[in-house]
Amino acid sequence: MSDTGKAPGAFRTIGEVTAQTGVAAHVLRYWETRFPQLRPVTRAGNRRYYRPEDVALVQRIHRLLDTEGYTVKGVQKLLAGEGRSPAPPKDTPAPMPTPTAAAVPVEALVAIRDRLQHALDA
Repeated sequence: MSDTGKAPGAFRTIGEVTAQTGVAAHVLRYWETRFPQLRPVTRAGNRRYYRPEDVALVQRIHRLLDTEGYTVKGVQKLLAGEGRSPAPPKDTPAPMPTPTAAAVPVEALVAIRDRLQHALDA
């Protein structure tokens, strides 16, 4: 159980997130408009319920803005860049699949080693 008496995986209200993170409720609502990654569950009456990953994201945004000196736009770019991995350049060959140890017999590995040693000696 956490200090709020809830299980670690339980949803948190906006007031509980405010108390836990030190970020004011109006700032949390503003961040929801600026960071599409921050989407708490909303129920009847627009009550917000934050999942544990939402709370972790709030803590990270708070740290980036207040401690590390990022701007809102800078945090937006950082979070948006994490959502996709960069594509390799078109002239880069595809990586060779790595065989598992069980897939390659020892005799084949010894033969490769011997061929490499012979090439180096030549």
